[in-house]
Amino acid sequence: MAWMQSLTVVRKILQQLFWIIIEDRMNVTSTAWRNVPVLKHLFPVKMKEPIYHSRKTGLECLAPLFMTVEETPEPIPVKVKGEIPKWLRGNLLRNGPGKFEFGNDKYNHWFDGMALMHQFKIEDGNVTYMSKFLRSETYQTNYANNRIMVSEFGTLAMPDPCKNIFQRFASKFEILKATDNGSVNFARYKGDYYATTETNFIHKVNPNTLDTEEKVDWTKFVAVNGTTAHPHYDPDGTTYNMGNSYGKNGTIYNIIAVPQQKSDDEETLQGAKIVCGITPVDSMKPSYYHSFGMSKNYIIFVEQPLKINLLKILTSKFRGKSMNNAINWEPELNTVIHVANKHTGEIIPLQYYTKAFSTFHHINAFENNGFIVLDLCCFDDGEIINNINLQTFRQTGEALDKAYNTLPKGFPRRFVLPLNINSNTPIDQNLNTLTYSNAVIFRKADGKIWCEAEDLHDDDLLDVGGMEFPQINYAKYNTKKYKFFYGCGANNIMIDSLLKMDVETKKLKTWKEKGYYPSEPIFVPSPNSVDEDDGIILSVVISPNPSKSSLLLVLDAKTFTEMGRAEVAVRIPFGFHGVFAER
Repeated sequence: MAWMQSLTVVRKILQQLFWIIIEDRMNVTSTAWRNVPVLKHLFPVKMKEPIYHSRKTGLECLAPLFMTVEETPEPIPVKVKGEIPKWLRGNLLRNGPGKFEFGNDKYNHWFDGMALMHQFKIEDGNVTYMSKFLRSETYQTNYANNRIMVSEFGTLAMPDPCKNIFQRFASKFEILKATDNGSVNFARYKGDYYATTETNFIHKVNPNTLDTEEKVDWTKFVAVNGTTAHPHYDPDGTTYNMGNSYGKNGTIYNIIAVPQQKSDDEETLQGAKIVCGITPVDSMKPSYYHSFGMSKNYIIFVEQPLKINLLKILTSKFRGKSMNNAINWEPELNTVIHVANKHTGEIIPLQYYTKAFSTFHHINAFENNGFIVLDLCCFDDGEIINNINLQTFRQTGEALDKAYNTLPKGFPRRFVLPLNINSNTPIDQNLNTLTYSNAVIFRKADGKIWCEAEDLHDDDLLDVGGMEFPQINYAKYNTKKYKFFYGCGANNIMIDSLLKMDVETKKLKTWKEKGYYPSEPIFVPSPNSVDEDDGIILSVVISPNPSKSSLLLVLDAKTFTEMGRAEVAVRIPFGFHGVFAER
């Protein structure tokens, strides 16, 4: 029987390789080939639901915001206008791409640029600014050779021209080396800050000097091949994250716990452990994920139909394709939501199904009356991950308008997941008994739990281009029932407004200034605050107009009005995420 099972595995691998070759030859995606007349009747695809698109014209070109900049390695004073609260003391740390080429080699995707770390030091109402490139091995190797030597998400490093023809040919059969370009976020483990990406490497960074201090490899502590750049933090000091492992039986999604700092710890991630593993729907085609949800007792993982073809990754250098070409949007599949107890590792024996959507960022999750309430930003089209490339962002005129109008927009949605379902639970009856949510859940005859989301917005969110980069009062309301979250609207190819959403009334407040483009809003609570929105919002705001300064914007979170700004005479590119490190 064992040889028959092995034969079945080999047959599946050969079938996948066949379709990979077909795709490469025909230059189509994994779903596009199904429309070839000869094959169309063999592989029917469900009709897609309509996707919201916009009709904007005359958009401002943002190309200067996606160009290489120089670092500012020494703190420089900035000009403060208005008032920055005296109680605010600490460093706003931001991370994102800042170098988009080496020599004649250019990066293709927004995710690819070399990590540039930014620091706004705030003390007694005064602000200084500095920035440094992360001294990753990738950055230093590329810099020393003046060419792209390490492949990134959307850019494949070409063979070294100094090698002979036989060496260059042999290099096509090598497996892609994981980048350590930690350009996505800053994560905190045991009180220290790390520049992170989605591979197995993180870098310890001094938050006061932005010096790169130590490279850490996750695989030396737990058997995972990468983690997210969006860990969650428990009040007891435990940090939770997720990462994949790959073995003879395919992929496993692992939940990881890193304990709080101990005085005798010699290693950064000492004591890290895998809490449990979640089995994918298809172990050879796991889902891409950027973040996950966490409530008081559970980890919530959304397995979206944005699929990673492992064979494509293994053969990418041979085929001359970058990693993003191995990620396919398969809307004919359902989205599946998994739940695991983060304390015991027990997998809840229920899988929740819903229509296809893709997601980058969760908002919050909490437990209430036997339900998990899960809020996140959703896209109805997963192709966005391959559309946010540098060529698109640097468009002008009608081409820019078309690129923006055809990009799917993100919207906040709420799912309600019942925890107490058994064989006596009624079939085809709405199981949601929460009075404050109109989300719908059915138990179907085949045992599946089908979920329909509640929109956490009114139509006015359409007018600001949807919402992304959500944030909450994390320190006090993460894993708890909450009322407000903050995010960004996008009425251009990139975000151009800051938003405050009330999840109860679904009304929003907006900050926007013509010609300026803000970053993810960071909430900092006021000292001894009582109200959920008693605090401030910090956002780095930039402009493609060289006559306009970059600035650190400070908003009153309650009124969502400007308190002050700190103007910086330095060009800053669009970044991803950041944190406020208090002092």
